[in-house]
Amino acid sequence: MNYDQTALIHLAFMLPAPLLGGYLLLARKGTHKHRKLGSVYMLMMTIGAFVSLFMPAKVGPQLFLHWGWIHLLSWWTLFSIVMALRAVKQGNIGTHRGYMIGLYIGMVIAFAFTFTEGRMLGQLLS
Repeated sequence: MNYDQTALIHLAFMLPAPLLGGYLLLARKGTHKHRKLGSVYMLMMTIGAFVSLFMPAKVGPQLFLHWGWIHLLSWWTLFSIVMALRAVKQGNIGTHRGYMIGLYIGMVIAFAFTFTEGRMLGQLLS
């Protein structure tokens, strides 16, 4: 699979994530709907972050293997998902909330980077 194909799979999972994540942050917590949509959101974020690890850094230095600085956010995403799920299963809602807010902020930062010069979405818009 080439870079463009991998990027499209990544985008398919990540483009709806800011809207769904934003809704989940604002909506009533603990409901059946929150848990179901939260599961969808976590799956989208997991797949999106995992797929991004197969995309070589094309902007900036490659730090390790083919990963660049932006991949730190992918690793943060995967870590946050594990910790957030662990916290909610243990009934630690405050920790769960903290990781979910951090996950959303990291996603917004990564999303902002996608519009910079040299990145695929940045090139599409210019």
